[in-house]
Amino acid sequence: MSYTSTLGGHRHRFDSLARLLAAASPERSGDRLAGLAAESAQERVAARWALAEVPLAAFLTEPLIPYETDDVTRLILDTHDAAAFAPVAGLTVGEFREWLLSEAADTGTLAALAPGLTPEMVAAVSKLMGNADLVAVARKVRVVTAFRSTIGLPGRLATRLQPNHPTDDPAGVAAALLDGLLLGSGDAVIGINPATDSPKAVRDLLELLDGVIERYAIPTQSCVLCHVTTSLDLMASGAPVDLVFQSIAGTQAANASFGVTLDLLDEAHEAARALQRGTVGRNVMYFETGQGSALSADAHHGVDQQTVEARAYAVARRYDPLLVNTVVGFIGPEYLYDGRQILRAALEDHFCGKLLGLPMGLDICYTNHADADDDDVATMLTMLGVAGASFVICTPGGDDIMLNYQSASYHDALYLREVLGLRPAPEFEAWLESIGLLDERGGVRDVSHTAHPLTAIGRERAV
Repeated sequence: MSYTSTLGGHRHRFDSLARLLAAASPERSGDRLAGLAAESAQERVAARWALAEVPLAAFLTEPLIPYETDDVTRLILDTHDAAAFAPVAGLTVGEFREWLLSEAADTGTLAALAPGLTPEMVAAVSKLMGNADLVAVARKVRVVTAFRSTIGLPGRLATRLQPNHPTDDPAGVAAALLDGLLLGSGDAVIGINPATDSPKAVRDLLELLDGVIERYAIPTQSCVLCHVTTSLDLMASGAPVDLVFQSIAGTQAANASFGVTLDLLDEAHEAARALQRGTVGRNVMYFETGQGSALSADAHHGVDQQTVEARAYAVARRYDPLLVNTVVGFIGPEYLYDGRQILRAALEDHFCGKLLGLPMGLDICYTNHADADDDDVATMLTMLGVAGASFVICTPGGDDIMLNYQSASYHDALYLREVLGLRPAPEFEAWLESIGLLDERGGVRDVSHTAHPLTAIGRERAV
């Protein structure tokens, strides 16, 4: 089916829904690299005019990637909840935008609607929205999950404490871990990207984190971000696995490039839930995504990178995860060129994930060869805090020395909590208070690195 619109006396024609979505997308280097971007600003506006007139129901009858050849498409269509979709089934994409921005689309209504929305629908409406629109709508959505801490409650901002080390050195990991805990970080997860996927190295890190969490009774969960097959083997051998991690994408071929299938994720989800390691909830999966991953694997099927990214959220939604985050600037400037493009992608990803019912967080980050800097991180952090992000990733000093990229720091999370009046997850906040790390205002107390009992973490590992 083709779509047309006339702008300035010129008639623009788009040969498919996928082509229309790509042309309507805000400018980004990845779509330009793939030959999918609008050829001009005029064509982009014309595509948005045409997209606004497309019925939402069209996304159920015109799959962007064939049903017969892609299991993500099958997942999206086979699990679509028609009853949940009914309240908006008669709307066009443009009308859906206006409804989302209205008072009728409140928190309860959006929660009920989520199972009736497909990734393509939410990606489409995001292309008609300005940055402020994306913030305003996402802020209304609440997705609450739990394992040993409760994530996503109103007025709360959780953090992933990321104590990576280039050689997985226990003393180096412990130093970064101590730094984060003393600055009130880690209520979403203490998550390490291992330097290798060696089962022994991963198990050593899991046991290190599990020992600290148990000894100090920290109400949080650990995760070593290894491949799902490694997690399965470690669970079978009795390793202390809290959350199962996996990078996922929006097409069957892109997931295959990660060595992942839906059946494999099904198996891991079942195994992790069987361990029953959670105390306040049973959400056991942690997923990461990022715009450009499908294109980098040549597995995008001619679909623009933001729409393919949204399709990854259908995969995540299947497993009711504790955490999902987009590593928004990590893939590099080939896909998101500068701070402006990274910001836009961050707001889109958060908006789309929340509308689909996911507990969305972000790694607000950029690589060293991107046209971005720490001011861009501060802008993104502030806007995503206003938008109601469930959690953000924090690294020592905002500099990950293992992955060699720039992210938010532990101090950045303290800034965001202070200026927006946000607090940690309730269980973690109570723990911080119990160990004397909260002051009378609820902020993190400045303590001597030699006086607080937690400093034993660093001393023991150093020895």
